[in-house]
Formats: sequence, C-alpha cells, structure tokens
Amino acid sequence: MINVAVIGTGSMGKHHVRNYHNIPNANLVAVCDIDEEVGTKIASEFSCKYYKDYKEMLDNENIDALSIVVPTKFHKEVSLYALNKGKHVLLEKPIADDLESAGEIIKKAKEKNLKLMVGHVERFNPAVIKLKEIVDQGKLGKVISIIARRVGPFPPRMKGSSVIIDSAVHDIDVMNYLLNKTPNKTLSHGISALGNTKDDCAEIFLRYGDVSGFIQVNWVTPIKIRNLSVTGTLGYAELDYITQKLVVHERQDKKEFSNFSDVVEFAKPLKREVNIENEEPLSIELKSFIGCIENDVPPMVDGEDGLKVLRIAIEATENLN
Repeated sequence: MINVAVIGTGSMGKHHVRNYHNIPNANLVAVCDIDEEVGTKIASEFSCKYYKDYKEMLDNENIDALSIVVPTKFHKEVSLYALNKGKHVLLEKPIADDLESAGEIIKKAKEKNLKLMVGHVERFNPAVIKLKEIVDQGKLGKVISIIARRVGPFPPRMKGSSVIIDSAVHDIDVMNYLLNKTPNKTLSHGISALGNTKDDCAEIFLRYGDVSGFIQVNWVTPIKIRNLSVTGTLGYAELDYITQKLVVHERQDKKEFSNFSDVVEFAKPLKREVNIENEEPLSIELKSFIGCIENDVPPMVDGEDGLKVLRIAIEATENLN
C-alpha cells in the first residue's frame, strides 16, 4: 500500500484526490490547499486530513508519494521540497515554467533516487494507447503527417497564461510519443484574440524529419474539440480524445477504373472503428504512477519527457509571429 497525498485541490487537483481514493493499493492520507474552505471540503468528502501548509503536511504525515497540482510557477519550489523530503512526485504538466527549473527538478529526483512523473494525461488515454499500437505495428504504413485540434472556450483560471504552454503541450507530447522522436524544426503563429492572455490562439508546425505535425490550439472556439488524425502510406486514423473513439480508414489499391461508379467506390476507403475499452485517463495515469513505485520501474512519462515538451513549447511561444 502506497501512502499518497495531493497538494492543490482545485479544478484538476480534486480529480487526483477522487481517483487516489478509488485506487485499491493507494492510501489517501492528506490533501493540502491554501483555500481552507475548498481543502476542508475535499478532505471531508474523501475521509483524509487537511493541511493549509504543504511543508507542515510533509513534515508530519507518513507519505510515500504525492501529486503536485499547483500553478506552474510554484512547481519548482514545491517539488524540490517534496523530493528533499524523500517523496515520489507526480507533477502536473507542464513540468515547470522554464527550462532551468525543470532541470533542477529532474536533477534532484535523480540525486534522491525517487520517481518523478509528469502529468501529460493524454498519454494515458485508451484511444492514444491503441493508436500508438496501430502505428508501431505499421498498420498505417509510414506516417506522413499528424494533425491535432485542441480548441474550446476560455477557462477563467488560465488568465495571463499561454495557450501553447498550458494546452498545446498535450499534443506535442502525444506526437513525440507516436513518432518516438522530437521535432527538428518548430514554426508558430499566434495572437491574443480575447486580450486577457499572453496568447489564446495559436497554430504550431512541427517538422520531425520527413514527417510533419500541425497543432491548432485556442481558447476562442465556442465548442470544445479535442481530436487528432494520423496519415500514413497505408491508411488514415482519426481519434477523439474526449469520446475515446478511434476510427481507421484503410487505403484501397485499385488503380484502373471501368466507369465513374468505380471512381466513386474507390473514394470510399475501408472504414473500421477500433474497439476501445473506455477508462478515465487520469485514473490510468495515477495507477501507473503507483505501479512504477511498487515495481521500481521508470515512469511512463518521466522528467526528461516533460523537459523535451517544455523546450518545444517555449520555442513555439518565443517564435510566435
């Protein structure tokens, strides 16, 4: 049994608390939040202790591991304190607000021989896991391009944030994961359409050698869309992050047409909806975190993965035009 805690019980942190509470081999010991009303309510609901000060919590409680779900600017401070206290850390994405801080966090985890996992939750989406399997098995042939759309209404808690750093990092990580490499070239365009963020609308072009990646991300579109498509020489796959629906279209190779009907028929690829066993990605992520501690294996998304994504996101942000 792994004793766990959560620092930060806001819009995302409360879901960490809920999922830990439901994991059989995790014992939820305590939660921490500077908002006493919010923290007390969560602690009461899930039958654990509440602390306003995370240092007091880590000093007083027997905790093996914790999720850190605080604003990115506090990631370094909280993570280093927890690691120095000998705690395994799951740090919500992005790993930090700058490369130097990310490097310090990674270095400390290695020095203390502790697990450091970065919460790129889409990596644990059942549809993404299945798509990765399909790509690796060569069922789409050679991948030519990947396109992602992550758009929706403006979340008030993101005021003053960058849509690339806070949202596009999900798709950057997934593209890196699917292709087993990082891009060698990054181009981007963005604007502050609503005027209350650094940028709330952006397009990012990533070049992975001879494979292209394109991400459209914004906090302007009135409906929430989270999808990704992969084009290969043998087929095309469409994925919906939200519904976890994955459809594969297999290419037909007929080259000669007797009449127009043949042309029409050729334009209809063989369509197959892939069977996906739906599960909350965060639940899978936290189970994976607990498992890597119990079995002493590397996290599926480690600090270096988080650093690679942050480097790309920062480059895209700095090169906005």
